[in-house]
Amino acid sequence: MPSAFKLIPDTFDPVPSRRAVPSVDVVTAFSPDLGAVGHVVPGTADGVAEGAVPVALGLDAAALARAGFTGKRGQTLVLPQAEGPVLVAIGAGVPDDSESPAAATTRIRDLAAALARATTSFGSVGLVLDVAELTTPELVGQAVAEGLALARYRYAGLKAKPKGEPLERAELLLTADEPAREAATAGIARGLVLAAAENLARDLANTPPGHLTATDLADTVAALGPGHGLEVEVFDKAALIELGAGGLLGVNAGSVEEPRMVVIRYTPAEASAHLALVGKGITYDSGGISLKPSNPMHALMKMDMAGAAAVVGTMTALQALGSTTAVTAYLMCTDNMPSGSATKLGDVLTIRGGKTVEVKNTDAEGRLVMSDALALAAEQKPDAIVDIATLTGSAMMTLGTATAAVFANDQALAEQVKAAAAAVDEPVWQLPLERKYRPQLDSDVADLSNMGGPYAGATIAALFLDEFVDGLPWAHLDIAGTMNSDKDDSWRPKGATGFGTRLLAELALTFEKVR
Repeated sequence: MPSAFKLIPDTFDPVPSRRAVPSVDVVTAFSPDLGAVGHVVPGTADGVAEGAVPVALGLDAAALARAGFTGKRGQTLVLPQAEGPVLVAIGAGVPDDSESPAAATTRIRDLAAALARATTSFGSVGLVLDVAELTTPELVGQAVAEGLALARYRYAGLKAKPKGEPLERAELLLTADEPAREAATAGIARGLVLAAAENLARDLANTPPGHLTATDLADTVAALGPGHGLEVEVFDKAALIELGAGGLLGVNAGSVEEPRMVVIRYTPAEASAHLALVGKGITYDSGGISLKPSNPMHALMKMDMAGAAAVVGTMTALQALGSTTAVTAYLMCTDNMPSGSATKLGDVLTIRGGKTVEVKNTDAEGRLVMSDALALAAEQKPDAIVDIATLTGSAMMTLGTATAAVFANDQALAEQVKAAAAAVDEPVWQLPLERKYRPQLDSDVADLSNMGGPYAGATIAALFLDEFVDGLPWAHLDIAGTMNSDKDDSWRPKGATGFGTRLLAELALTFEKVR
């Protein structure tokens, strides 16, 4: 809420990207007013192959080589013209006849993203593709739409003059027959829905913590819900006390902002299965009494709600994509602040369901808020539970910033998560839920503690969460490393990535009961 020290305009919108979804059409001839047109140029181990350069570029392989263009995947060369659209050569890399459909889709997404990044001064672009050399037309359309819309994203919620032009229109010229073009059009529609969902997650995670408190986040979700076929229920502090959500309340104890739990329900007419999602929604993490050092990572802690943001994005896509899986999502929202009322080291919290937890480190707060949600989700007996959280530095140290960690108590569910990740190019790597480490969570004064020893931190955190799923099939995504990119990388922008949004949507669309 506005105050003397935090003046936020009444017109502030935490989801500015909803105003910037481009139109993408399959055409048989480009419109004459396009700003730029991209042509794909395959490469070889030694550079651009003779005879592989599209005639429309007006250059041969030698001329491209003199300009430093080698055909490397994602490389671009902008060629201004005396009249008509700017032409863009886009390197496709060395062709691989053995690449999988998922790999081919990833390559196309990267090509479209390269075009979007090379043409940021234009609001309309075109792309020429030979569909015969690619994957299915539906996936071609989807990948192109995602690549264009995701790569051109910029957080513009607080800038008076955002840099670059928003992409308003794109045209895709396929060398294919009419049925293939129709299929690609259907894929484009799907891709734009998924890109809009992921850009929404990026918006939420990029928004400064003073502009997006737990209350603000809950209000935003409540406003978004009806337009996407979702039922949204918001639980305030009094309701959380009634529920016995001691983990969330304990983390919130040091804050002047109230906590919120947001439950989102997507219920198709005839559900084939029921999936529960849990998202960590720490809108700012100072570490609490266990204060974080003041460094660049601390500055990124406005993104400690990236798990909740990904869940919100996912939920907004389900109706438009025709998901037959019923999904119930739980967002656990608060900041984690130090103050005279904050939870102290040695305090014991009572989680929903009655388990007690000794707090040995207040910076291990994500697992505390999520434990309440996991317990609540388990009470509903869904077919599976999947949680997503920026949970541990250990996962980032292990897998870096390109790959998220996944843990699971059911291998069949883990395989579905990994398949969904591969399909959308949001990489995950399964780490072991090694139960030999479970005794490290034992406490002398409570049922368990929220910290273990100095090693295997991501596994210890996963073992803690496993205590609250009541044996149901469960998977845990630790996205601490992948929540943010420090540079533009293909379709991933600098800043919040929205990682996990399209992964979870793909999982919901393809989910099959594992027991």
